[in-house]
Amino acid sequence: MPTLRVREIYNEFFTKTGYPGLPLTEVFVVKTTNRAREIPLVFEAVGPDISGKAVALKANYNSADPFPARTHLETLRALAATIMDREPDSLTLLERSGMGSTRDVLQRCRVEETLSPLGAEVIALDELPVLGWSHIPPEGTHWRTGLFLPKRLLSSGAVIQTCCLKTHRFGGHFTLSLKNSVGLLAKTVPGSAHNFMQELHSSPFQRQMIAEINRAYLVDMVLMDAMEGFVTGGPEDGERISPGLLIGSRDRVAIDAAGVALLRSYGSTPEVMNGRIFSLDQIARAAELGVGCTDPQEIELIPLTSESKSAAKRIAKILREEG
Repeated sequence: MPTLRVREIYNEFFTKTGYPGLPLTEVFVVKTTNRAREIPLVFEAVGPDISGKAVALKANYNSADPFPARTHLETLRALAATIMDREPDSLTLLERSGMGSTRDVLQRCRVEETLSPLGAEVIALDELPVLGWSHIPPEGTHWRTGLFLPKRLLSSGAVIQTCCLKTHRFGGHFTLSLKNSVGLLAKTVPGSAHNFMQELHSSPFQRQMIAEINRAYLVDMVLMDAMEGFVTGGPEDGERISPGLLIGSRDRVAIDAAGVALLRSYGSTPEVMNGRIFSLDQIARAAELGVGCTDPQEIELIPLTSESKSAAKRIAKILREEG
């Protein structure tokens, strides 16, 4: 869809709702059954500037379990194709799996055979040499010695992330865009015995540490595939829901707050359901660190089609009342 039509939808929304100008934080919502058709629409609405840039892409391949445990193959294909249509200098998927060998997970999920014909590179981060990592100092975080992120991520011209909608039973409580960043972090660095995943999962500050990873890098777009999700269990299995939504934003705090509101609309775990959304550890710490917006009142849910309006209103209502 051309940019003009997206702007028309956008301006129509604000005319009807009485807003005088652009919102502080935009979260775009599409109700759909067709990823290939609507992902370009979400991309156009969010509007990341990627032409001529080296683009780093983070998906969700923590395991090879079926969607929504991992990125749906159609989402990966449609998002990568949309990126390549914008003529970046390059596109590289950066991924580390928490449940098994990353290379094995990617092969089982047909990631390389999907991306290679598009001209994209695939890097399994648990194969990265020591020179491929950058140390992020621990100051101002709960990480004892800091953490390591890929140099390829930090030197990229643009970062795009696609996450899923699900709860997390191993201490994260929910795994959306902020938690997806754990898959960029080194589990171990060659030459060192320190296990950063062991440190993370044994810490009483696990959820704050998740947020702190996100302080170290910027994103240009997050696409949340909420066609289905888990409202209990997770990350690899759980009770399924089918919202039939694609959600996009530049703001990781805002999109995660919207994701939590969506989970609440179906009924979820006590850790997700209880308390103000912006008081939940991941969101509160990320907001405190300036990763994204700091107040639910800053978030505007913008439906991109007429069929999307009721879903956007439902999420917005929960954010307004429980944010």
